[in-house]
Amino acid sequence: MTAVSAVVVREPGAAPAIETVELPEPGSGQVRVRVRAAGVCHSDLSMVNGTLRPPYPLVLGHEAAGEVVAVGDDVTRARVGDHVGLNWQPACRMCWFCTHGQPWLCATSSGIPAIENGATVQGVPAYVTLGLGAFAEEVLVPENAVIGVPDALDWASAALLGCAVLTGTGAVRNTARVAQGDSVLVIGLGGVGLSVVAAARAAGAGPVIAVDVSEAKKALAEAAGATDFVVASDALAKEIRSRTSGRGADHAFECVGRSSTIRAAWRATRRGGQVTVVGMGRADDNVELSALDIFSSARTLRSSVYGNSDPDRDIPVLAADVLSGTIGVEHLITDRIGLDQVPAAFDRMSRGEGARSVVIF
Repeated sequence: MTAVSAVVVREPGAAPAIETVELPEPGSGQVRVRVRAAGVCHSDLSMVNGTLRPPYPLVLGHEAAGEVVAVGDDVTRARVGDHVGLNWQPACRMCWFCTHGQPWLCATSSGIPAIENGATVQGVPAYVTLGLGAFAEEVLVPENAVIGVPDALDWASAALLGCAVLTGTGAVRNTARVAQGDSVLVIGLGGVGLSVVAAARAAGAGPVIAVDVSEAKKALAEAAGATDFVVASDALAKEIRSRTSGRGADHAFECVGRSSTIRAAWRATRRGGQVTVVGMGRADDNVELSALDIFSSARTLRSSVYGNSDPDRDIPVLAADVLSGTIGVEHLITDRIGLDQVPAAFDRMSRGEGARSVVIF
């Protein structure tokens, strides 16, 4: 067993704390990775605040990158010393969804908040968030959860590729297929929303209108490439129409995960436009739209799960885009923190402050 420090939560609503977690040695097809950087994602907060209901005790964290330090038997896609990003939803490549071109809906890994992997806390079996538990000095994962990244890519950027950037960019490129000249509305400017803004601008969209409840997000939105910034209000639809020739946006991306913001995105989109829900909400938060409005507006409402991406294919492409300057990442990082500062990062996230906090090991 290998003892590592990790951020663990014992029960819903409890304060996360650093504890010693023991990891077994890699078995057949497994890889141990020394984590170099891990982003604090809203999905981690959802594991704590009751939005999701994982088993406990739970090692938090899932957006990470690091260096391979040990491999088990029969591992073919990673060697000791490799720089890798971590994939929290690795595709099995065998189920119906995987064989029909939708690996982001993999029947084996999709929708599972946490698993057991042999880790223990004080002798008790521990669960790891989204199969990773990456707020830890090291993680033990199946080899299909590691994806090689260039050594030239800094650790913080590599970490964010695994969730925020992949999810936001994938929503633009894979789900909505935003084209040059399309008007885009983005509601919610956390790490994912800002990644949507950056990807929309990279696609040649314009205007790209960024919306948040906080005026403090304006500078972040502009750094990501937004042409317009609007503070959310009850008059949002009217404001968006005034900036899109009276029609409404061609594309609206909801990056909050609330029924109220989904309805706001719907109302601010033109007839025949597309609404893409990227934010993950609560099971009991129902969205109500009139049957007549659905018919007469001819809008499309869809979700984008993990950016409708295939990380094995898309993370190397994104890494190349970051290194070439096509996609920016640095503006997403508002706080570089230590492992013991993760609870404070959750507090900032709950207050809507900043973009991504990244744990640097």
